[in-house]
Amino acid sequence: MTAPASRRYRFAILAMLLLVYTFNFIDRQILGILAGPIKAELALSDTRLGLLGGLAFAILYSTMAVPLALLADRTSRSWVITGSLAVWSGFTALCGAATGFWSMFLARLGVGVGEAGGVAPSYALIADYFPPGERARALAVYSLGIPLGAALGVLFGAWIAVRVDWRMAFVVVGLAGVVIAPLFRLVVREPARPAVDARVPMAQVFRILAAKRSFWLLALGAASSSMLGYGFAFWFPQLLQRSFGLDLTHTSWFYGGVLLIGGTAGVLGGGLLGDRLGSRDRANFARLPAWAFVLAVPLFAAGILSGSVPLAFALFLIPQALAYVWLGPVLTAVQHLVPAPMRATASASFLLINNLVGIGGGTFVLGALSDGLTARYGSAALSYAMLAALVFYLLAALLMALAARPLRADWVE
Repeated sequence: MTAPASRRYRFAILAMLLLVYTFNFIDRQILGILAGPIKAELALSDTRLGLLGGLAFAILYSTMAVPLALLADRTSRSWVITGSLAVWSGFTALCGAATGFWSMFLARLGVGVGEAGGVAPSYALIADYFPPGERARALAVYSLGIPLGAALGVLFGAWIAVRVDWRMAFVVVGLAGVVIAPLFRLVVREPARPAVDARVPMAQVFRILAAKRSFWLLALGAASSSMLGYGFAFWFPQLLQRSFGLDLTHTSWFYGGVLLIGGTAGVLGGGLLGDRLGSRDRANFARLPAWAFVLAVPLFAAGILSGSVPLAFALFLIPQALAYVWLGPVLTAVQHLVPAPMRATASASFLLINNLVGIGGGTFVLGALSDGLTARYGSAALSYAMLAALVFYLLAALLMALAARPLRADWVE
């Protein structure tokens, strides 16, 4: 049920959710820009760096999302988000105290536990407050937290690391999130929902989703794209330093610019096109991302192989945009695979598959590939690992295309 709220208040809620999601991705992605100094000080291999950037975060982030989303569906989504923000921000600050691989691994586990309660309840709040014809755009605005947070994590993380050290970067961004948590709770009220919300069993949500072929195809397609997306997000700064010879500051400006310009255009464009094309045919919520992934592959490959910093910047902008097109359309489709009281739990089930495979596997696979190819290709090993990983976008495109037809039948108005 959509809560009776003024347009101004709905957009105030969306702004607060976007702010929290931005911190979500700052805290999640800051490790990527700081990987160089962390690797040097803690004496880590690329494989171990990949585990810190992926599996350490994804294990509990993915698995805890479902029970926390169920708690949000049954109690208060705004309170669950508030508590989650405080927890993951606190553990981000603790990353600055790490003395080795295992202490950093445990701190990243804590970040994952906290962030597990942030995203799915936010999707549900947006679906509660915004009417169906505006949801893809609203979810796209919310998803701007991904490029904004990743870019700010890159820019501020590098700036603080250069002027102080990498440890202070974790402490500053972590404590900032702790300060914002009570402000979020003051602004975001829980919308009116039917009393039946508290009586929806988790097994019922799972049964509904398990019977829908479009859910599996969308979730696995998103997971395949996230293998490459999260892998690139973590390793891209290292690619710029190893293959293009950029220092930490210039790496942050290059990658921050690609994320802000390309990522913002892709997220907003995907939301606008999703609402427009999806209103004509529900299958377009899956077809649009499929085409975007196919078009992104040759452009990413050209950027990796270019060897020129200005040319690479121009080449990376377009596929970075295309890589984010899926967010608005697919997240909207997942909201419409179940009745309204089940939305947060359905979103968490989708995120469980997407994040456990995508975050848990992507950074590790690229790191392991880079280590395995180093003997043959030296400093260019990471470039070849990224080229090989582009196959994940082609697989994602195939799965999204297959989801188009069953999505029409599975849709719940």
